[in-house]
Amino acid sequence: MSEELTMTVSPICYTKDGEKYAFISFSDGDKSAEGKIPDCKIEKNNGFSEEDVALLEMYMKKELKTLKKTAAGLNVFDAFRKEV
Repeated sequence: MSEELTMTVSPICYTKDGEKYAFISFSDGDKSAEGKIPDCKIEKNNGFSEEDVALLEMYMKKELKTLKKTAAGLNVFDAFRKEV
C-alpha cells in the first residue's frame, strides 16, 4: 500500500432486525476495498493483496471504537439541508 490510501466511513445503517453496521471503504490508486463494522471484515476487494486485506482488517479492529463514533456522527440528510 502506498501513502495515498484513502478511507471513507458511511453513516450507520440498520438491518431489518435493528442491528447496526457501517461500511468502511479504502482506495489506493486503482485498488479499492470495502469492509463492514463491527464485523471488521473486508467484503469486497479489487486489487489489494491478501496481506493488505489482513492489514486493513487489523486496522478496523484496532480503530473500531473510533470508526463507530465517526459513523454515528454522520447524517446523510445534512447534505440536503445546506443553505445556498
